[in-house]
Amino acid sequence: MSGAGEALNVSRETLERLETYAELLKKWNPRINLVAKSTLDDLWNRHILDSLQVYEAAGAPEGKWVDLGSGGGFPGLVVAICAADQQPDLDVTLIESDQRKAAFLRSVLRETHTPGRVLAQRIEQAEPQQAEYLSARALADLGDLLGFAERHLAPEGIAYFQKGARWKQEISAAETAWRFHWEAVESKTNPGAAILKIRGIARV
Repeated sequence: MSGAGEALNVSRETLERLETYAELLKKWNPRINLVAKSTLDDLWNRHILDSLQVYEAAGAPEGKWVDLGSGGGFPGLVVAICAADQQPDLDVTLIESDQRKAAFLRSVLRETHTPGRVLAQRIEQAEPQQAEYLSARALADLGDLLGFAERHLAPEGIAYFQKGARWKQEISAAETAWRFHWEAVESKTNPGAAILKIRGIARV
């Protein structure tokens, strides 16, 4: 991608890793359907840039980052790739129960020389992670995500959940069962969508 490093505001090394990731995704996608085929032509904007903004929203993350239901690696793999150059001490774990998708995630980590680990387990069965940062994209409604966060987020941790245009309704629905502090960061790639920064999660 000519000029992509400037557009993405990442280093040349990070851009090279992201380009390798994109090629691997295109190669694997026909076999295991990592992303909708209709989105492949706009892969960088729809998926990579969309995920990069989650990493940026966290500032300079330190400690443990856990991505739930990683699937094709968004946003977790993008976080791991960016951190490899910018925050090398960030410990990134991707949780993905589908064995084929988990194999893809491991392949990308290996071929891009990116630190990180993959847990091929169900989110609700994985050992509690005590993560300082938790992320998820297109995984479940907010109420279910808060249940996952209760299990895997450290007491002072922050969850970053990417949500579509109905995010306000999801917050209202979740507040019937949960107490939490939230902040919405407007999406740069999807008008009306938001990244919800959530902390202080407790059951009502």
